[in-house]
Amino acid sequence: MLRLLDLTIGIVAILIFGPLMIALAIIIYASNPGPIFFVQQRIGLNGKSFACFKFRTMVVDAQERLARLLEEDPAARLEWARDHKLRSDPRITSVGRFLRKSSFDELPQFFNLINGTMSAVGPRPIVHAEIARYGRWFGDYCRVKPGITGLWQVSGRSDTTYRRRVALDVAYSRHRSIGLNFKIMLMTIPAVLAARGSR
Repeated sequence: MLRLLDLTIGIVAILIFGPLMIALAIIIYASNPGPIFFVQQRIGLNGKSFACFKFRTMVVDAQERLARLLEEDPAARLEWARDHKLRSDPRITSVGRFLRKSSFDELPQFFNLINGTMSAVGPRPIVHAEIARYGRWFGDYCRVKPGITGLWQVSGRSDTTYRRRVALDVAYSRHRSIGLNFKIMLMTIPAVLAARGSR
């Protein structure tokens, strides 16, 4: 039932947002030539890795710039160690800031919905470096597919602590239901429109 729902949402979303995605792809390349998509290995169901798709929002040499920044800036190094992200990330392009603020950078994840590696609702997919942050609750994360939206997205996203994010993921994993999924999807619309917690 949930797989059929995910597949339907994915196909309909691609048909609706297809023209917008093409336009965004052109804008991304024109503003900062390089790959259109950012493809990263994330942790999915049962702890298996999968390729997660997003529109590229950073400069092409983002990893090198991050390494240099963390080496030279103690405050940035502390923030990265605490949150695994930077609130004022100098690697993000001007177009990338708009994409993140609007959540348009995540539109390609509807392809993940179609190929079955993600679900419409679930924890946001994490990278290997974030596993340690879940500690003994990592098993709860692995019991469900990562989602395009979830409790964290409708609860402030980047405005919450990472500890709170883990708690929300565990709560969803243990109490998930079709009713809860529909509630989260409905709550996602005003959260995205208001850009709450987006960075």
